[in-house]
Amino acid sequence: MSGQGSWSRGVAGVPGGAPADRDALAARLDRALTSYGAGGRARPVVVVDLDAFEANAADLVRRAGGTPVRVASKSVRVPGLLRRALAVPGCRGVLAYTVREALWLVHEGVTDDVLVAYPSTDVDALADLAGDADAAAAVTVMVDDPAHLAMLDEARSGHDAPAVLRVALDLDAGLLAPGWRLGPRRSPLRSTADALSLGRAVLGRPGLRLVGAMTYEGLVAGLGDDVAGNPPRTALLRGLQAANVRQLGRRRRRVAVALARAGARLELWNAGGTGSLETSAADPVVTEVAAGSGLLAPALFDHYRAFAPRPAAFLGLPVTRRPDGSTATVHGGGYVASGAAGRDRLPVPWAPAGLALTASEGAGEVQTPLTGPGAADLAVGDTVWFRHAKAGELVEHVGEVLLVRGDVVVGAEPTYRGRGLVF
Repeated sequence: MSGQGSWSRGVAGVPGGAPADRDALAARLDRALTSYGAGGRARPVVVVDLDAFEANAADLVRRAGGTPVRVASKSVRVPGLLRRALAVPGCRGVLAYTVREALWLVHEGVTDDVLVAYPSTDVDALADLAGDADAAAAVTVMVDDPAHLAMLDEARSGHDAPAVLRVALDLDAGLLAPGWRLGPRRSPLRSTADALSLGRAVLGRPGLRLVGAMTYEGLVAGLGDDVAGNPPRTALLRGLQAANVRQLGRRRRRVAVALARAGARLELWNAGGTGSLETSAADPVVTEVAAGSGLLAPALFDHYRAFAPRPAAFLGLPVTRRPDGSTATVHGGGYVASGAAGRDRLPVPWAPAGLALTASEGAGEVQTPLTGPGAADLAVGDTVWFRHAKAGELVEHVGEVLLVRGDVVVGAEPTYRGRGLVF
């Protein structure tokens, strides 16, 4: 991504990213909140543009090319929006991030098909799962270490007639070479022998059933392959990603064959993310792909060649100060995204156009000064609309999101936080 010093950051290739479009967006969202009366006065406020959300959902399904899309809940964290996404033909099931969340989703009727994307050490939640036959039939838990199996055994031991737990193996999906690897540091299961060893351990336990595998190729799914202003880095990244896709296809096939020979009957093989739907879905071993960020289109997803999602989630903050004629200060704003610290993790002042964070203060806890050619036109009480760098994390700061269609607020949906849920 380009630096925060340029107010044009994120415009190129982004639908609705031109300055005139961003000014029109600000005016439209302002009208929507005004029409909402007293309910539209609170700041901070998060709005979701339903037209953009629905268009993005349809595009995810199109890019998956017939492979079912499992919706990643950590990138949404609003039950009402999860329901909307699951209602789209081609979307099926939820990729959750904790067992406790998976139980809640099943008990609330959001879905009857949950794959927990990360291994859990929450034995109490696992015990609740083992004591609930209906939930256990709907939830698949993830493992990548024998220690996880011991915890599943412990969770089942507290029940006289525990449910059989559905288990999937999380396999390393990085680009491997002798002595090094590239990609997220997730699973220790790198070789076919590693996967087969743990798979046999699952198959050997009567209380567990091996039903799936997961390979999240973060090097492809989570890194935009069109690095702004850096052609050499773009070329290098594309080469590494292509190598990762080719190698992972071979590795998946070997593991699938080995597990089948050991007696496993896998129901699912989950792969990919918003940034790699096409390549993941093209692998015949893969039965489903995962996506969530593409629904809301945060700023980190502005730089991909294969797709251009429409920004759908916006954070509104009030202008509370005018320190000088070229600066407008909004209240709050320090919603920095997770990951390696850098400018690309900061929220983007998006609408109206012509605004930039300052290099010395960035996005602050209680105030954020904005400069750029658009700052002079802002008055105390105006709203500045930001885009978060990542999806999902934004709504941890509010209790509800307002749903906008055109210039009208058509509803409000509580977030996990608004429901008092901490996953």
